[in-house]
Amino acid sequence: MSKTQPYQPFLLRLFHSINALLVIACVITGFLVYDSWDGRFGKVGLTIKNRSLIDIHGTFAFALFFVFLGFIIVSIKLGRNRLVKSDDWQKLTNNVGKNIWWYRLHRVVNTTILFSAILSIGSGKLQDENWLPNGEMYHFWYSLHLISWLIMLLAIATHLLMSAKVGGYPLILSMFNAKYLPQESPKLWLEKIIAWLKHPRI
Repeated sequence: MSKTQPYQPFLLRLFHSINALLVIACVITGFLVYDSWDGRFGKVGLTIKNRSLIDIHGTFAFALFFVFLGFIIVSIKLGRNRLVKSDDWQKLTNNVGKNIWWYRLHRVVNTTILFSAILSIGSGKLQDENWLPNGEMYHFWYSLHLISWLIMLLAIATHLLMSAKVGGYPLILSMFNAKYLPQESPKLWLEKIIAWLKHPRI
């Protein structure tokens, strides 16, 4: 392991990677759904109106829901230093442009991704799959779904830029490192899960 490459907890890397793949799948299928059924704000016309696209998008979102629950727990437990702290908002006006300012901004962006993902998943679950086929684009939950996905995409793009700014390529590459510490071995996961169920704490 490179001395210049920061070490990320294995579970954090694992959930981060799975979430990233599912989010990409949701974004692609979600855009195809929008492009074929809605397109009010511009469309590409890649597909025709296809009901199965809605089902495929919903399937990926269903999987993301459960994986994301685990990711939230792991993020709070193992990655709490990467999330916004109570004084970050107040201190964002201080030391603008300095390293500490970029770290605080990075934590705000990371937290924004989590909240926008919660809004995206939650608003998606509260929609009726017949709204789009029936031409009902005016429902609150559908509008919130579009807005929350837009916010999350912007936050993810900013997250990548912040990661490059704060830690450079070593930080980005550290998320793809397959190595883990002995105490993080998957062989110990069942034992740790049982212990956590007996004494749950985040």
